[in-house]
Parts: sequence; C-alpha cells; structure tokens
Amino acid sequence: MTPNDDKINQLFEKLETLLKRQENFLQEINKLSDEIYRLKFAQVEEPLDQELESATSQPVTELITEAKKEPALPLYQPLQERTFREPPRYFAPVQDEVPKEKSNMEKYIGENLINKIGIIITVIGVSIGAKYSIDHQLISPLTRIILGYLMGLGLLGFGIKLKANYENYSAVLVSGAIAIMYFITYAAYGFYDLIPQVLAFILMVIFTAFAVVTAINYNKQVIAHIGLVGAYAVPFLLSNDSGRVEILFSYMAIINIGILLIAVRKYWKPIYYFSFFLTWLIFFSWYSSKYQVNEHFGLALIFISVFFAIFYVIFLAYKLRQKEKFDVDDIFLLLANSFVFYGIGYSILNSHETGKQFLGLFTVGNAILHFVVSAIIYRQKLADRNLFYFVIGLVLVFITIAIPVQLDGNWVTLLWVCEAALLFWIGRTKNIDFYEGLSYILMILAFMSIIQDWSTVYDIYSPERPETRIIPLFNINFLTSLLFIVSFGFINMLNRNQKYPSPLISKQELSGIVSYLIPAIFLVVVYCSFWIEISTYWNQLYIDSAKEIEHQGANYFDHFQNADLLKFKTIWILNYSFLFMSLLSFVNIKWLRDSKLGYVNLGLSTVVLLLFLVLGLFLLGELRESYLNYTLSGPYPQGGFNIGIRYISFAFVGMMLFSIYKYIQQHGWILPNLHNPISLD
Repeated sequence: MTPNDDKINQLFEKLETLLKRQENFLQEINKLSDEIYRLKFAQVEEPLDQELESATSQPVTELITEAKKEPALPLYQPLQERTFREPPRYFAPVQDEVPKEKSNMEKYIGENLINKIGIIITVIGVSIGAKYSIDHQLISPLTRIILGYLMGLGLLGFGIKLKANYENYSAVLVSGAIAIMYFITYAAYGFYDLIPQVLAFILMVIFTAFAVVTAINYNKQVIAHIGLVGAYAVPFLLSNDSGRVEILFSYMAIINIGILLIAVRKYWKPIYYFSFFLTWLIFFSWYSSKYQVNEHFGLALIFISVFFAIFYVIFLAYKLRQKEKFDVDDIFLLLANSFVFYGIGYSILNSHETGKQFLGLFTVGNAILHFVVSAIIYRQKLADRNLFYFVIGLVLVFITIAIPVQLDGNWVTLLWVCEAALLFWIGRTKNIDFYEGLSYILMILAFMSIIQDWSTVYDIYSPERPETRIIPLFNINFLTSLLFIVSFGFINMLNRNQKYPSPLISKQELSGIVSYLIPAIFLVVVYCSFWIEISTYWNQLYIDSAKEIEHQGANYFDHFQNADLLKFKTIWILNYSFLFMSLLSFVNIKWLRDSKLGYVNLGLSTVVLLLFLVLGLFLLGELRESYLNYTLSGPYPQGGFNIGIRYISFAFVGMMLFSIYKYIQQHGWILPNLHNPISLD
C-alpha cells in the first residue's frame, strides 16, 4: 500500500465523520422547524426559548453556524466501498390549507346560463315582433327598421358600458346587439328595398368586422356564437319566400368571412363546426328543393366555390400560423369540406347538358387546387410533413376519381394499377405510411375494375357484329391484363424485400393480411387472364358453329351447334390449370421457397386433379363416343383429335404429379418425419 492510499483512507474517514455530523445537524434543524410550526398553529403561549432549549442541547444559532462551516456533500464517487444514506430531508414550510370552494350551481346558472338564454330570447323576440308587424301592417317598414336599429344600438351601448364590471354579461349583450343589427340590415334590403345593395353590403361588412374585433378583444366565444353563427337564423325568422337566394348566400358568405378573420387569431372549434354545418345544410336544403338548372346553374357553382374556399382557409389558417400539428378532427373537417364541395359540384355539373362534358376537368381542378396548397405548405415550411402528405393525398384521390369520370374501360384499370404501384413504391422506399395506405385502396379498386372489364368486354361476340370478335392473346384487353400483372409483380417483389419494411403495418395480424392479399391478387389475375382467353376462344367457335338445316318435305328448320366444342373448352381449361399449378410449384421450389404458398399450391393442385377425375375423364369419354358414333351425314364431322386430346391431358396430369412429388421429396411438407435436412437446390 502506498503512502497516498493511507492518506486517502484517512481523508475518507474524516469525510465520513463530517457527513454524519452534518446529517445530525440537519435532522435537529428539521425537528426544531416542525416544533415551531406546531406551536404556531396550536397557539401555545409557552416561551419559545424554553422549547428550543428542550429540543436540543445546543443553542439554535450555534447549530446553524456549525452546519454552515461543514463541507458540502461530495460530487464524486468514493474509491472505497461505503454505504450511502438517504439524502437529508429539507423542510418545506407548511402552508395554510385553504378549503376548496364547492361548485356553486346557482352562481353558474345566474351568471353564465341565464344571460345567454335571455339574449337569445331577446333576439328571437325582436325577430318575431318584426315578423308580426310585417304580417299585420302595424307600422311602416321604415319605422320598423329604425326601431330595430335603435334596439340594437341600445343593447350595444349598454353592453359596452357594463364591460368593466360585468364582462361576461357585457359580452352576451354585445353579441345579441350584433345579431339584431345583422337581421335588421337583411330585412331593410331583402324585404323592403329601403337601402341599396352596396350600402347593405357595406353595413354587413362593418358589423362583421366589429363582431370579429369584439370577439377577439373580449376573448369570448359567445360573441362569435351569437353574433356570427346565430345570425344564420335571421333569414329563416324573416323569410317571406321571396326567392332571392343570391342575397341569402351573399349574407352567409359575409358571416363566414368574419369567422375566417377570427380563425386567424383564435382556434375556436365549435364556431367552425357550427358555421360549416349550417352553411352546407342551408345550401343543400335549397339545392334539393328549389334548385332550377336553367336559372341557378352559374349562381350555385359560384357560391359553393366561395363557401369551399372560405372553409378551406378557415381550417388551415390558425394551424399554419401557429405551426401546430393537425389532429384527427382537423383532418376530418378538411376531408368533409373537400368531398361535400366535390359531391355538390359534381351533381350540379352532371344535371347540366354542357356541364357533363366538364366533369373530368372539374375533378382534375380539385386535384390542382390541393396540389397548389401542398406546394405552398412545403416551400414555406408552414406545417409538419404530415399535413403536406395529407394534402398531396387529396391530390392523388381526386386524380384517381378523375380517371373513371373522364375515361372508360381499360384506361381506368391501367391508371389505377400504375398509380397503386407508384404509391406503394414511394411508401415503402421513402417510409411514408400515408402513401402506402392509399396504394392498398387503389389495389382493391384496380382489382375490381379489371374484373368489371372481364365481365363486360368478353363473351359479347355476335356474328352479326364482327367487331365484337376477340382475337385470343392479341387484343387490348389481354394487354391490360399483362400490364396489371407486371404492376402487381413489382408490388409483390417490393413487399417481399426485407430492405423496405412497411411503415404502416406494425401489428402482426395486419402484416399477415397484406402478405396474403398482394400475392393472392397477383396469382388470381395471372390465372384468370389466360383462362378467360381460352374460354372466349372456344365460346366464339361454338357460336360460329350454329347451323340451320331444313327438314326434307317440311317448311321448318332445326338449329344445330357443335356441342363438342364446349367439351374441348372444359378439357383445355383443365389442361391449362395443370400447367399453371405445375409452373407455380417449380417457381416456388426453385426461387420463392415460401412454405405458405406451397401449402396453397398443393391444395389447389389436389382440387384440379379431383375435377379431372370426376369431370375431365367423363368429357374425354364423351368426345370418344362422339368420334365413334358420328355419321357422314351429320352436321359436324368429327376428327381424330377427339381421341388424341386425352393423351395431351394425361401429359399435363403427369407434369403436375411430378411437381407434387418434388414438393414431397425436397421440402418435406407432406412427410414431416423425414430426417434428412431440407434441400431446395
């Protein structure tokens, strides 16, 4: 042991002694503090000096002085083993407990609820009074308007005067006054023509600006609710079925602009919900009941565009200004606004003879609008990338919708499957879950579209219409199927690549569904693409074989068709199935090495083999009988291929049996007790 080690041990012992003394001092100080506060609240009249002397053997001043002279706790870890004590407890002064006030329901009802109900009743009362005076001609129109303005100004002045002492009640009165001024101006212009359109517009802009400034100044949503959103009830309280819908929609647009100005400074969701819901509800109610194509076509398009633009900016303004993350309900509002606008706009255009020609352009226009917004967001860095991806997603959605709107048939399938492959590639390689999610939707749409193509394009051949005849394998429909296969092959290859894990699918159950869905669609389309070509070829031959033979000595004809052609069709479909299953087996054994696909392959091969034993052998026998029993006088002479087809079928059966044998021999799935190691070479 070196001299330094001895000195270090001595210093550690001294440090341990000082730490013990310091801890004792702090414990005594805490005891004294506890006793002082206990005596304070108990109001004990005993001299404090005696109590302090009884609590410790040293004066308090000496204890504090000695504690200050001791060194602080070490900031390093000791080299020797030692036991650390719990850190000393520092006293926190006891605060006087203030009993919590119980919620005063009477105070809430009196100060918050009753005043709001009262101002709503006042506004409704003024409206009903104005309506009653209109119906019964009690006073002149000018007098009604003047009294209405005086009522509104009186409430406004009274409310402003009460702001210093009764801010909540003042806010309610001011909002009610704003609502009254709105509907009095609406009545003066819309019903009596007492003021010109320009003046009415200016007054409403002033009231809107005042409502916005007041709501922000008071920082009260009630002003915006009653003064702006509540103003929506005005046209219905005073309505006389004048049919001047342009006034109603202009009035609503001004109110929504006021809400937009508030949205820049405040994020008051209830106001957005109410205004959004009421605006589109009022418009849709009018559109479904009173819309006339010849009269309102241009007007309707203008105002739905105005409403859509206002709400689009409302939902984006505050979030972008504050650079806050968008929540689920924010995204829901954006989606609802976009699709309500598109749905109503599509209906308006579709009902117009010329507008039908612009449905695709209208859809693409929606996509371009969202693209411009996303570009601005991206370049200015106004929000997080999730919002950018969301708006880009809207662009892709409307482009996807535009495809079937403007195009027909195979183009829809091609564009959808190519778009699905592109989005899936971006989602996987760039780790963007939103794009991958959209790609799954497009995969389903493309798959449904190609099935629809098959059902509408094939099996429509008629000898009277030669253009409906399809040349097997050399037609646009088969080319579409091949491009679909290439796209899904690319998707399937990327899905199997371990280098690009899915950013969207984290749960094992969902991952399993996707891993089955993509290969399943791929294999189904590959199989059906050739199957339907074989079926169409033989069906067309069967239709062309129709003959009418006149009976000798009779005036009627018998209709004949070669039934053997349908038997050949079934046999060749079975042969193709044998070939498909065999090739799939060899590909899986040599390259894919997927055990799940192997089980599916073996199961389907067994099903096809059973079909051949039950149906195929029977049809081969029927063809043989047809060949042996036909007469030269019959309508359809039979050839030796009725006999030779069976040997071709047996060759395909042998190929499939050999593929099953390779599974058993090399993979050990059917014989799990094989002790030899699995070899797929």
